[in-house]
Amino acid sequence: MDTNLPGKPITVLTVDDHPVFRQGIASILERQDDMHLIGEASNGEEALDRFRQLRPNVTLMDIQMPVMNGIDTIVAIRKEFPAARIIALTTYEGDVRAIRAIKAGAAGYLLKSSLRKDLLDTLRNVHQGRRCIPHELAMELVSSNNADMLSKREVEVLQEIAAGQSNKRIASVLDISEDTVKAHVKNILCKLAANDRTHAAVLGIERGIIDLRRLNTPPYAL
Repeated sequence: MDTNLPGKPITVLTVDDHPVFRQGIASILERQDDMHLIGEASNGEEALDRFRQLRPNVTLMDIQMPVMNGIDTIVAIRKEFPAARIIALTTYEGDVRAIRAIKAGAAGYLLKSSLRKDLLDTLRNVHQGRRCIPHELAMELVSSNNADMLSKREVEVLQEIAAGQSNKRIASVLDISEDTVKAHVKNILCKLAANDRTHAAVLGIERGIIDLRRLNTPPYAL
């Protein structure tokens, strides 16, 4: 059945690891005559399988999930199905992962906090073949581009800062001089417009620059 034909409902696949959030989307969609929720998935691997089975018109894709994150899932889906229309969902404004999701092929971007206001229009617009990034959120994406400009070494330094390491310890771990670490920290604070190291670490976590899994490992022995 070709659900892209006029008069056919827009079929939607929801991908998010929080059941309550998926239920919230379902409750919104079930009241729409022109939309039909045909499936759900709780991680990227499930999403890829469900997409293959269901071929939804539009997929709502959480960016941060276990097993396989949303960005990798977008890449995998669009590799098999180049015409797939996907909307990236994120919690934080200025999330670097949202930029990466769009670069990976997402046609739209929504903050989870704005779903009740923007979800339906975004679904309809993306289904019509439009890229849909609300103006106010687009401005946040522009301002967050500085975070995407962190060098590989600066990201490594920021990761160590978030793990609570001193400049001396970071220098030892990364095998660079302490003066070089200080220079990297200065650049990081400038690029992220952060007030201090702690603020930079918080921004790094919120924007997806830092790998949270590494923060769960035991601290380095001093």
